[in-house]
Amino acid sequence: MLDFDHCWQALCNRDPCFDGRFVFAVHSTRIFCRPSCPARRPKREGVSFFMHTHEAEAAGFRACRRCSPQGKSLAEQLDELVIAACRLLDESTEPMTLDQLAARIGLSSSHLGRAFKARIGLTPRAWAAARRRERLEKSLPGAESVLGAALDAGFGSTRGAYQNLANLSPAQRRRKGAGETLRYAISPCPLGLLLVAASDKGICALLFGDEQQALLDELRSRFCAAELVPDQAGLGEWLRSIVTQLEEPTRAAQLPLDLRGTAFQQQVWQALQDIPIGETRRYGELATSLGSHPRAVARACASNPVGLLIPCHRVVGANQSLTGYRWGVDRKAALLESEREESGA
Repeated sequence: MLDFDHCWQALCNRDPCFDGRFVFAVHSTRIFCRPSCPARRPKREGVSFFMHTHEAEAAGFRACRRCSPQGKSLAEQLDELVIAACRLLDESTEPMTLDQLAARIGLSSSHLGRAFKARIGLTPRAWAAARRRERLEKSLPGAESVLGAALDAGFGSTRGAYQNLANLSPAQRRRKGAGETLRYAISPCPLGLLLVAASDKGICALLFGDEQQALLDELRSRFCAAELVPDQAGLGEWLRSIVTQLEEPTRAAQLPLDLRGTAFQQQVWQALQDIPIGETRRYGELATSLGSHPRAVARACASNPVGLLIPCHRVVGANQSLTGYRWGVDRKAALLESEREESGA
Protein backbone atom coordinates (compact mmCIF):
# COMPACT_ATOMS: atom_id res chain seq x y z
CA MET A 1 0.00 0.00 0.00
CA LEU A 2 1.50 3.33 -1.05
CA ASP A 3 1.86 6.20 1.39
CA PHE A 4 0.92 9.13 -0.85
CA ASP A 5 2.53 11.72 1.43
CA HIS A 6 5.87 9.89 1.28
CA CYS A 7 5.48 9.47 -2.46
CA TRP A 8 4.87 13.18 -2.91
CA GLN A 9 7.93 14.01 -0.81
CA ALA A 10 10.06 11.64 -2.91
CA LEU A 11 8.70 13.27 -6.07
CA CYS A 12 9.55 16.76 -4.73
CA ASN A 13 13.07 15.61 -3.84
CA ARG A 14 13.47 13.71 -7.13
CA ASP A 15 14.81 10.91 -4.93
CA PRO A 16 16.30 8.13 -7.13
CA CYS A 17 16.12 5.74 -4.15
CA PHE A 18 12.37 5.46 -4.84
CA ASP A 19 12.73 4.63 -8.54
CA GLY A 20 11.12 1.27 -9.16
CA ARG A 21 8.96 1.51 -6.05
CA PHE A 22 6.22 3.62 -7.64
CA VAL A 23 5.43 5.95 -10.54
CA PHE A 24 3.44 9.16 -10.57
CA ALA A 25 1.03 10.25 -13.28
CA VAL A 26 0.26 13.86 -14.26
CA HIS A 27 -3.39 14.40 -15.11
CA SER A 28 -2.87 17.40 -17.43
CA THR A 29 -0.34 15.69 -19.70
CA ARG A 30 -1.57 12.06 -19.25
CA ILE A 31 2.07 11.04 -18.71
CA PHE A 32 3.54 8.91 -15.93
CA CYS A 33 7.12 9.25 -14.65
CA ARG A 34 9.59 7.79 -12.20
CA PRO A 35 10.17 9.77 -8.93
CA SER A 36 13.57 11.09 -10.07
CA CYS A 37 12.25 12.54 -13.35
CA PRO A 38 13.94 15.93 -13.97
CA ALA A 39 10.80 17.44 -15.55
CA ARG A 40 9.07 20.41 -13.91
CA ARG A 41 7.25 19.47 -10.71
CA PRO A 42 3.46 19.22 -11.17
CA LYS A 43 0.82 20.46 -8.75
CA ARG A 44 -0.06 18.08 -5.93
CA GLU A 45 -3.75 17.96 -6.79
CA GLY A 46 -2.97 17.00 -10.38
CA VAL A 47 -0.99 13.86 -9.58
CA SER A 48 -1.88 10.21 -9.01
CA PHE A 49 0.47 7.51 -7.72
CA PHE A 50 0.72 3.89 -8.90
CA MET A 51 2.80 1.05 -7.55
CA HIS A 52 3.37 -0.49 -11.00
CA THR A 53 3.73 0.95 -14.50
CA HIS A 54 1.04 -1.34 -15.92
CA GLU A 55 -1.44 0.17 -13.48
CA ALA A 56 -0.68 3.65 -14.81
CA GLU A 57 -1.07 2.41 -18.39
CA ALA A 58 -4.39 0.75 -17.54
CA ALA A 59 -5.57 4.11 -16.20
CA GLY A 60 -4.86 5.73 -19.57
CA PHE A 61 -1.43 7.28 -18.98
CA ARG A 62 1.63 6.87 -21.23
CA ALA A 63 5.29 6.59 -20.27
CA CYS A 64 7.49 9.69 -20.09
CA ARG A 65 10.10 9.72 -22.84
CA ARG A 66 12.46 11.77 -20.73
CA CYS A 67 12.87 9.49 -17.69
CA SER A 68 11.73 6.17 -19.30
CA PRO A 69 9.94 4.73 -16.24
CA GLN A 70 9.54 1.35 -17.94
CA GLY A 71 13.24 0.96 -18.64
CA LYS A 72 16.45 1.62 -16.77
CA SER A 73 16.79 5.02 -15.14
CA LEU A 74 19.64 7.36 -15.99
CA ALA A 75 21.20 6.53 -12.62
CA GLU A 76 21.02 2.80 -13.37
CA GLN A 77 22.57 3.34 -16.79
CA LEU A 78 25.40 5.34 -15.23
CA ASP A 79 25.85 2.58 -12.62
CA GLU A 80 26.42 0.08 -15.44
CA LEU A 81 28.82 2.41 -17.26
CA VAL A 82 30.88 2.97 -14.10
CA ILE A 83 31.03 -0.80 -13.53
CA ALA A 84 32.25 -1.18 -17.12
CA ALA A 85 34.86 1.53 -16.51
CA CYS A 86 36.10 -0.32 -13.43
CA ARG A 87 36.39 -3.50 -15.46
CA LEU A 88 38.37 -1.71 -18.18
CA LEU A 89 40.76 -0.23 -15.62
CA ASP A 90 41.23 -3.65 -14.04
CA GLU A 91 41.91 -5.38 -17.35
CA SER A 92 44.16 -2.72 -18.86
CA THR A 93 47.86 -3.60 -18.87
CA GLU A 94 48.80 0.09 -19.14
CA PRO A 95 47.55 3.06 -17.10
CA MET A 96 44.59 4.77 -18.82
CA THR A 97 43.94 8.51 -18.82
CA LEU A 98 40.46 9.81 -18.08
CA ASP A 99 40.08 10.83 -21.73
CA GLN A 100 41.00 7.35 -22.93
CA LEU A 101 38.62 5.72 -20.48
CA ALA A 102 35.78 8.10 -21.38
CA ALA A 103 36.26 7.39 -25.10
CA ARG A 104 35.96 3.65 -24.45
CA ILE A 105 32.83 4.11 -22.30
CA GLY A 106 31.15 6.62 -24.60
CA LEU A 107 30.79 9.55 -22.19
CA SER A 108 32.50 12.91 -21.94
CA SER A 109 35.49 12.99 -19.58
CA SER A 110 33.80 15.39 -17.19
CA HIS A 111 30.56 13.38 -17.08
CA LEU A 112 32.37 10.09 -16.47
CA GLY A 113 34.61 11.67 -13.83
CA ARG A 114 31.62 12.99 -11.86
CA ALA A 115 29.61 9.77 -12.16
CA PHE A 116 32.61 7.62 -11.20
CA LYS A 117 33.50 9.63 -8.09
CA ALA A 118 29.88 9.86 -6.96
CA ARG A 119 29.51 6.06 -7.06
CA ILE A 120 32.97 4.84 -6.09
CA GLY A 121 34.13 7.69 -3.88
CA LEU A 122 37.39 8.02 -5.82
CA THR A 123 38.47 9.36 -9.19
CA PRO A 124 39.23 6.72 -11.85
CA ARG A 125 42.95 7.39 -11.42
CA ALA A 126 42.82 7.01 -7.63
CA TRP A 127 40.67 3.86 -7.93
CA ALA A 128 43.11 2.29 -10.39
CA ALA A 129 46.00 3.13 -8.06
CA ALA A 130 44.15 1.58 -5.12
CA ARG A 131 43.51 -1.59 -7.13
CA ARG A 132 47.18 -1.81 -8.09
CA ARG A 133 48.17 -1.49 -4.45
CA GLU A 134 45.59 -4.12 -3.49
CA ARG A 135 47.07 -6.54 -6.02
CA LEU A 136 50.54 -5.71 -4.74
CA GLU A 137 49.65 -6.39 -1.11
CA LYS A 138 48.07 -9.73 -2.00
CA SER A 139 51.11 -10.90 -3.93
CA LEU A 140 53.89 -9.58 -1.66
CA PRO A 141 53.85 -12.31 1.03
CA GLY A 142 54.65 -15.01 -1.53
CA ALA A 143 56.78 -12.94 -3.93
CA GLU A 144 60.45 -13.61 -4.55
CA SER A 145 61.17 -9.87 -4.67
CA VAL A 146 59.43 -6.53 -4.22
CA LEU A 147 60.30 -5.60 -7.81
CA GLY A 148 58.66 -8.70 -9.25
CA ALA A 149 55.51 -8.20 -7.21
CA ALA A 150 55.36 -4.50 -8.19
CA LEU A 151 55.67 -5.26 -11.90
CA ASP A 152 53.05 -8.02 -11.70
CA ALA A 153 50.66 -5.63 -9.93
CA GLY A 154 50.97 -3.03 -12.69
CA PHE A 155 53.61 -0.67 -11.29
CA GLY A 156 56.33 0.48 -13.67
CA SER A 157 58.98 0.23 -10.94
CA THR A 158 59.33 -0.15 -7.18
CA ARG A 159 59.21 3.65 -6.79
CA GLY A 160 55.45 3.77 -7.32
CA ALA A 161 54.97 0.89 -4.92
CA TYR A 162 56.70 2.79 -2.12
CA GLN A 163 54.84 6.09 -2.67
CA ASN A 164 51.92 7.25 -0.49
CA LEU A 165 52.38 4.54 2.13
CA ALA A 166 49.70 4.27 4.79
CA ASN A 167 51.33 1.80 7.20
CA LEU A 168 53.88 -0.79 6.14
CA SER A 169 56.32 -0.57 3.28
CA PRO A 170 56.14 -3.19 0.51
CA ALA A 171 59.34 -4.77 1.78
CA GLN A 172 57.85 -5.10 5.26
CA ARG A 173 54.70 -6.68 3.82
CA ARG A 174 56.77 -9.20 1.86
CA ARG A 175 58.54 -10.12 5.12
CA LYS A 176 55.16 -11.11 6.62
CA GLY A 177 54.72 -7.85 8.51
CA ALA A 178 58.12 -7.32 10.09
CA GLY A 179 57.87 -3.95 11.76
CA GLU A 180 54.27 -4.17 13.00
CA THR A 181 52.75 -6.23 15.77
CA LEU A 182 49.04 -6.35 16.48
CA ARG A 183 47.68 -7.51 19.83
CA TYR A 184 44.31 -9.23 19.97
CA ALA A 185 41.87 -10.64 22.50
CA ILE A 186 38.58 -12.53 22.32
CA SER A 187 35.67 -12.41 24.74
CA PRO A 188 32.07 -13.64 24.98
CA CYS A 189 29.49 -10.88 24.50
CA PRO A 190 25.71 -10.55 24.06
CA LEU A 191 26.16 -11.03 20.29
CA GLY A 192 28.29 -14.17 20.50
CA LEU A 193 32.06 -13.73 20.44
CA LEU A 194 33.93 -10.44 20.18
CA LEU A 195 37.48 -9.99 18.87
CA VAL A 196 39.45 -6.79 19.39
CA ALA A 197 42.80 -6.13 17.73
CA ALA A 198 45.01 -3.13 18.39
CA SER A 199 48.17 -1.50 17.11
CA ASP A 200 50.28 0.99 19.02
CA LYS A 201 47.83 3.70 17.83
CA GLY A 202 44.58 2.08 18.94
CA ILE A 203 41.90 -0.43 17.94
CA CYS A 204 42.21 -1.43 14.27
CA ALA A 205 39.65 -4.24 14.24
CA LEU A 206 36.51 -5.13 16.16
CA LEU A 207 34.84 -8.27 14.85
CA PHE A 208 31.82 -10.35 15.85
CA GLY A 209 31.39 -14.08 15.27
CA ASP A 210 30.32 -17.43 16.64
CA GLU A 211 33.62 -19.34 16.44
CA GLN A 212 37.04 -18.27 17.67
CA GLN A 213 38.88 -19.76 14.70
CA ALA A 214 36.65 -17.94 12.20
CA LEU A 215 37.39 -14.65 13.97
CA LEU A 216 41.12 -15.29 13.83
CA ASP A 217 40.90 -16.21 10.15
CA GLU A 218 39.09 -12.95 9.40
CA LEU A 219 41.71 -10.97 11.33
CA ARG A 220 44.54 -12.70 9.46
CA SER A 221 42.87 -12.00 6.11
CA ARG A 222 42.72 -8.30 7.00
CA PHE A 223 46.26 -8.04 8.37
CA CYS A 224 48.06 -10.89 6.63
CA ALA A 225 51.40 -9.06 6.85
CA ALA A 226 51.32 -8.36 10.59
CA GLU A 227 52.45 -10.43 13.55
CA LEU A 228 49.39 -11.27 15.63
CA VAL A 229 49.97 -11.69 19.35
CA PRO A 230 47.26 -12.72 21.87
CA ASP A 231 47.02 -10.28 24.77
CA GLN A 232 43.95 -11.09 26.81
CA ALA A 233 45.21 -9.31 29.92
CA GLY A 234 46.49 -6.18 28.18
CA LEU A 235 43.25 -5.64 26.23
CA GLY A 236 40.96 -6.78 29.03
CA GLU A 237 39.89 -3.27 30.07
CA TRP A 238 38.99 -2.33 26.49
CA LEU A 239 37.02 -5.55 26.08
CA ARG A 240 35.06 -4.81 29.25
CA SER A 241 34.27 -1.28 28.00
CA ILE A 242 32.96 -2.65 24.70
CA VAL A 243 30.84 -5.34 26.38
CA THR A 244 29.44 -2.64 28.68
CA GLN A 245 28.41 -0.61 25.64
CA LEU A 246 26.68 -3.66 24.17
CA GLU A 247 24.75 -4.14 27.40
CA GLU A 248 24.12 -0.42 28.02
CA PRO A 249 24.41 1.44 24.68
CA THR A 250 24.30 4.91 26.28
CA ARG A 251 27.61 4.14 27.99
CA ALA A 252 29.61 4.42 24.78
CA ALA A 253 33.19 3.18 24.96
CA GLN A 254 35.65 6.04 24.38
CA LEU A 255 38.63 4.17 22.99
CA PRO A 256 41.48 5.18 20.63
CA LEU A 257 41.04 3.97 17.06
CA ASP A 258 43.54 3.20 14.32
CA LEU A 259 41.35 3.41 11.21
CA ARG A 260 42.94 2.41 7.91
CA GLY A 261 41.06 3.33 4.77
CA THR A 262 40.84 5.72 1.86
CA ALA A 263 40.01 9.38 2.40
CA PHE A 264 36.41 8.71 1.33
CA GLN A 265 36.05 5.70 3.65
CA GLN A 266 37.36 7.79 6.53
CA GLN A 267 34.82 10.50 5.65
CA VAL A 268 31.96 7.98 5.72
CA TRP A 269 33.18 6.39 8.97
CA GLN A 270 33.29 9.82 10.61
CA ALA A 271 29.72 10.49 9.45
CA LEU A 272 28.65 7.17 11.00
CA GLN A 273 30.04 8.26 14.35
CA ASP A 274 27.86 11.37 14.19
CA ILE A 275 24.60 9.34 14.09
CA PRO A 276 23.07 9.51 17.59
CA ILE A 277 22.29 6.36 19.56
CA GLY A 278 18.74 5.18 18.90
CA GLU A 279 18.58 6.79 15.45
CA THR A 280 19.24 5.52 11.93
CA ARG A 281 20.09 7.07 8.58
CA ARG A 282 19.27 5.81 5.10
CA TYR A 283 22.14 5.19 2.70
CA GLY A 284 20.62 7.86 0.43
CA GLU A 285 20.48 10.43 3.25
CA LEU A 286 24.10 9.78 4.19
CA ALA A 287 25.17 9.95 0.55
CA THR A 288 23.39 13.29 0.07
CA SER A 289 25.09 14.79 3.12
CA LEU A 290 28.48 13.68 1.77
CA GLY A 291 27.78 14.64 -1.85
CA SER A 292 28.20 11.04 -2.93
CA HIS A 293 26.16 8.04 -4.10
CA PRO A 294 24.34 5.47 -1.90
CA ARG A 295 26.33 2.58 -3.38
CA ALA A 296 29.64 4.25 -2.58
CA VAL A 297 28.47 4.82 0.99
CA ALA A 298 27.30 1.20 1.24
CA ARG A 299 30.73 -0.04 0.12
CA ALA A 300 32.46 2.14 2.71
CA CYS A 301 30.14 0.81 5.41
CA ALA A 302 30.87 -2.77 4.32
CA SER A 303 34.61 -2.04 4.59
CA ASN A 304 34.32 -0.84 8.19
CA PRO A 305 36.85 -2.87 10.21
CA VAL A 306 35.68 -1.65 13.62
CA GLY A 307 32.13 -2.82 14.30
CA LEU A 308 30.03 -1.06 16.94
CA LEU A 309 32.55 1.72 17.62
CA ILE A 310 32.06 2.84 14.01
CA PRO A 311 28.28 2.25 14.02
CA CYS A 312 27.61 1.13 10.46
CA HIS A 313 24.66 -0.83 11.89
CA ARG A 314 22.78 2.50 12.13
CA VAL A 315 22.51 2.80 8.34
CA VAL A 316 19.41 1.24 6.77
CA GLY A 317 17.79 0.86 3.36
CA ALA A 318 15.49 3.31 1.60
CA ASN A 319 12.38 1.71 3.14
CA GLN A 320 14.03 1.38 6.57
CA SER A 321 14.89 -2.26 5.85
CA LEU A 322 17.94 -3.63 7.65
CA THR A 323 19.64 -4.66 4.35
CA GLY A 324 23.04 -6.28 4.87
CA TYR A 325 25.49 -6.34 7.76
CA ARG A 326 28.84 -8.09 7.51
CA TRP A 327 28.34 -9.78 10.89
CA GLY A 328 24.75 -10.83 10.21
CA VAL A 329 21.40 -9.05 9.98
CA ASP A 330 20.30 -10.64 13.27
CA ARG A 331 23.14 -8.88 15.08
CA LYS A 332 22.25 -5.60 13.36
CA ALA A 333 18.63 -5.94 14.47
CA ALA A 334 19.71 -6.74 18.04
CA LEU A 335 22.03 -3.71 18.17
CA LEU A 336 19.37 -1.32 16.88
CA GLU A 337 16.68 -2.70 19.20
CA SER A 338 18.98 -2.43 22.22
CA GLU A 339 19.90 1.16 21.33
CA ARG A 340 16.27 2.17 20.81
CA GLU A 341 15.22 0.72 24.15
CA GLU A 342 18.15 2.29 26.02
CA SER A 343 17.70 5.74 24.46
CA GLY A 344 13.90 5.69 24.71
CA ALA A 345 13.61 6.45 20.96
